[in-house]
Amino acid sequence: MSIAVPSYNSEQYLHYCVEALSIGGDQVEILIINDGSRDHTQEVAEQLAQKHSNVRAIYQENKGHGGAVNTGLREAKGLYFKVVDSDDWVDSRAYLKVLETLQMLEEAATPVDAFITNFVYEKEGSNRKRSMSYPKVLPEERIFTWEDIGNFKTGQYMMMHSLIYRTELLRKIQFSLPEHTFYVDNIFVFTPLQAVEKMYYLPVDFYRYLIGREDQSVNEEIMISRIDQQLAVNKILIKEMRIDQIREEKLLQYLLNHVEITSVISSALLNKAGSRAHMEKKRELWAYMKSENPALYRLLRKTKLSRMVNQPGYPGRKLSNGIYRLARRLYGFN
Repeated sequence: MSIAVPSYNSEQYLHYCVEALSIGGDQVEILIINDGSRDHTQEVAEQLAQKHSNVRAIYQENKGHGGAVNTGLREAKGLYFKVVDSDDWVDSRAYLKVLETLQMLEEAATPVDAFITNFVYEKEGSNRKRSMSYPKVLPEERIFTWEDIGNFKTGQYMMMHSLIYRTELLRKIQFSLPEHTFYVDNIFVFTPLQAVEKMYYLPVDFYRYLIGREDQSVNEEIMISRIDQQLAVNKILIKEMRIDQIREEKLLQYLLNHVEITSVISSALLNKAGSRAHMEKKRELWAYMKSENPALYRLLRKTKLSRMVNQPGYPGRKLSNGIYRLARRLYGFN
């Protein structure tokens, strides 16, 4: 497995992240992508590469998180591809179980398109943790298809943290993320899933996702200040939602839910910001959906959440803020 570690000004976190990954030995290659850092990230990366034979330090001019993932995918030699952000880490016992299971699938000549695990929210400064798992939704420890899955509950969703893709699948669809853009992990989930047929779910708490830092892109104030990037990603999902080309009903429903919650969060953030310019951006988002993907617009405009974030006036704003607070709790915003 190839593990890309996008790193920007990560000198404080990188060592811990990569040391946790290095125990995979020759079953993994760890690609530290230093995305034009201005601190000592490069020195730390080079020290780790000298210490561990399965670590490579790659420097590039700044291209953003998406550009770092693209570089990792281009350089990857492993059968599977995983992204681990430099301020996150993995549980060692679960990690070894993941590698053991991937090895078993390879030896049986039964590769899968997507390998799914749990991930855990780790809030900085708090002992409280929350695991995102998929009991009674995804069949456990066997190969399955979309026909075999159950219904995802509200707040139960897959993120980049829970997914490992087959490298060849990503290359076959010529997968690439936009550069210099935040929130592209939405695209990392959404676009490749449309090509996924065979999956495997290992119910272990593998990925540890750190939240709660003031400088994180999911900090509420930062999200509002970067709303144009959130909207850019939102529009990519709208454009790539090919309703007429998706034959699997449960895949279609999952993707519809993904676009809906992304659009609702965008709208709720704009409502929370509250200025006339922000309200115009919300109107433009839904107008874009209506013109670019009319079938999607007809489906989503009828949902309860979509109607609530588009209610006019103070009552609508109050409803929208309530939805935002719920989404923040369910989807890991600070």
